Amino acid sequence: MQIVLLRHGKPDVSEHRKLRANELHRWIESYNSAGIISEHVPSRGAIEITSVCNTVVCSDLERSIESARALGVKKISVIEPMFREMGLPFCSFPTLKLSPSIWAAFFRVLWFLGYSSNSESIHEARLRASIGAYRLIEMARKNGSVLLIGHGFTNRFIAKELLSEGWQGPKSPGKKYWEFGEYYYVQ
Repeated sequence: MQIVLLRHGKPDVSEHRKLRANELHRWIESYNSAGIISEHVPSRGAIEITSVCNTVVCSDLERSIESARALGVKKISVIEPMFREMGLPFCSFPTLKLSPSIWAAFFRVLWFLGYSSNSESIHEARLRASIGAYRLIEMARKNGSVLLIGHGFTNRFIAKELLSEGWQGPKSPGKKYWEFGEYYYVQ
């Protein structure tokens, strides 16, 4: 059995001006509705691994679905919100203006420390990743191989769950766009 966790292509998100923390939700909505940049093509390795997987799973975010198309997928087997990226918290009060990437890094660190205002908690995210990992395992049992075209943190959380269940593969499936990790279970 094989599960491949692949990160989507580079999102087509325009540069946002600096914003206050209470405006971050607009940037998150824009990022979550974005497709991918067509010029940022998948690697040869990503295309090859996609071609040998029997089942293709995507999150319901456009960047995941468009990445499947860019990889040459003819039919996506499952589109599931469970495989979305981990929610990013933000606060509801005005602050100084910073770039969205600085706010995202700041709130992601706070999220790891337990802050989850306007988002799922890290505990909820881990639970969702655990359930997602078991869904992928069931698909791999049924179909032999599964490719998840997912997201950075979600893929890492799922990888951790797979490793804890006895699967063999890298600790991290990759942080860059189009990077992937292969996980095997030998009975």
